Amino acid sequence: MLVGDLHLGNVRGAGFARRVVRKIRPLRPHAVFISGDMFDGPKADYDRLAQPWLGLSPPGGIYFVTGNHEEFTDRAKYLAAVRRAGLRVLNNEKVTVDGLQIVGVHDGEAADARQFGKILRQAELDGGRASILLTHRPANLGIAEAAGVSLQLSGHTHKGQCWPWSWVIYKVHGPYAYGLNRHGNLRVLTSSGAGTWGPPIRAGSRSEIVLLRLEREA
Repeated sequence: MLVGDLHLGNVRGAGFARRVVRKIRPLRPHAVFISGDMFDGPKADYDRLAQPWLGLSPPGGIYFVTGNHEEFTDRAKYLAAVRRAGLRVLNNEKVTVDGLQIVGVHDGEAADARQFGKILRQAELDGGRASILLTHRPANLGIAEAAGVSLQLSGHTHKGQCWPWSWVIYKVHGPYAYGLNRHGNLRVLTSSGAGTWGPPIRAGSRSEIVLLRLEREA
């Protein structure tokens, strides 16, 4: 399952996070991937905002990388809060779960093409096995494809959220601004996100959590 862009802070609080977790629980996902921007704003009770995730314990774990809103200040306070809530922070690293290679790259590093490429090379992905890249933005896709990533999970765009950003985001990210698309051998899934940035309104886009079904090839 892919969840992102909750933007918890002074507008949307712990109550919103609890509602998201309540929607996820009956779907019984094997694993949950959080693609950043869980928080919004430099001053908040991050432990309280993250606490609802303690009520969710999928067998494959919950994985988190930062978004740009966690990179505006020192990200350490955000990472500490999500760890205390039971989430696995992927610090520019690869883990293998049930044979699936999972790489997480924080937004600060993924936005820099040189750092991004270095991290993915160091991950030493096995091209004969499936892999997931969790990173905030649908950007630098050629680097992820060259590294042999099977599927990239991202958010950030909100599918524009409302005009004129709905126009701007497609100018910036093209077809990768929303949905499942291909970039050569790389599949890219970009979610519109669960929350909103700024005022809690949307026009022309919907909040979502995305349930993925992965199947082994015959």
